[in-house]
Amino acid sequence: MIEKPETADDERLSPPAGTSPAAVSPPGGPADSPPPGGPADASAHVMSRADALDAFGETKFGEPGRPLRRNPFLIGFLGGLGLALAYAVFLGLSNASSVLVLVFIALFLAVGLHPAVVRLQRWRVPRGLAVALVVLFVVGLIVGGITALVPPIVTQVGGFVEQLPSYVEALQRSRTLRELIQDYDLVEKVQSMVSTENASRVFGGVFGGARLFFGTVFNVLTVLILTIYFLASFERMKRAGYLLVPASRRARVQLIGDEILAKVGAYLVGALAIALLCGLSTFVFALAVGLAYPFALAIVVAICDLIPQIGATLGAIVVSLVGFATSLPIGIACVIFFLLYQQVENYLIYPKVMRRSVEVSDVAAIVAALLGVSLFGVIGALVAIPAVAAVQIIIREVLIPRQATR
Repeated sequence: MIEKPETADDERLSPPAGTSPAAVSPPGGPADSPPPGGPADASAHVMSRADALDAFGETKFGEPGRPLRRNPFLIGFLGGLGLALAYAVFLGLSNASSVLVLVFIALFLAVGLHPAVVRLQRWRVPRGLAVALVVLFVVGLIVGGITALVPPIVTQVGGFVEQLPSYVEALQRSRTLRELIQDYDLVEKVQSMVSTENASRVFGGVFGGARLFFGTVFNVLTVLILTIYFLASFERMKRAGYLLVPASRRARVQLIGDEILAKVGAYLVGALAIALLCGLSTFVFALAVGLAYPFALAIVVAICDLIPQIGATLGAIVVSLVGFATSLPIGIACVIFFLLYQQVENYLIYPKVMRRSVEVSDVAAIVAALLGVSLFGVIGALVAIPAVAAVQIIIREVLIPRQATR
């Protein structure tokens, strides 16, 4: 057998006798040795392009070219893809806007009800039981309001149906009505209105009303279920959100975020207190003037008063209509009462309660509510004051200290 002679390369790669392999510098001298703090294996060899060609053979489809440069065409293409993606996200958000509004309302309610859960936990109530008690209280309020409203509506509708034949007979005995029917051909007009096409429209309207009713019930149940889930996992959601913040700023962001969440809860408590006061005032007034179903009317006014800016007006309209249906003097008294009460609530009660609970000035509360209604409707009015409180906290704790150091 012919032995292969050792070459210079083999002599360079093989260590001398009595020398450990680690003591030999790798090929290329000290310049090729790994830097301090590098891999533990000092003799690790980085595969070069020539070594790769020797190991895997020549490339099948030719040698790769240079990396792409940032030419205008590539930049424009990537920009177009970005615009298309942004438009797709916009379409997705617009199509899911109704669902996102429900999620936002549920999250807002969960933030507002969370202080009650925390208070029960301080009384050594387990968190699960505390969430259940708060949810049962809210459900009890909703069921109580419905129970107070449904019987009067059913009674009034039943009385109208029972008196309907007498109304028809009274109209038929009226000589003036018969003359009007003959002069204006009201019978033919009524018959033309009662046609197949108009009947289908009426049924379509009825079905549309039923769809609106069941849709409203579905939305209320959805918000209630989401609120329960958000309350049950509120602490986990909050911790997950804080983990997204850099660790160097996490403690400060957590303090500021907890303060903002506390302001939202205080705002909701203040709004509930104002609504309860409005409902109690309406109940006392209804008893004083002799309105029917004063408790039901008070619940309607209290629920409507939770809607900022327009809620109190809606409740006043409902009670005033009931007052005019009772008698003209009572209706006028209802209008005067609500005009005076709304002035007192808007300029005395509401600003003072919000200043104490949320620590927002009177002018800021009124301006924020008006801007919220004009920009985002009812949802904007609902979150306007908590948003102002959050902005004030950020300005006081972040912006002002940063400006002071410059």
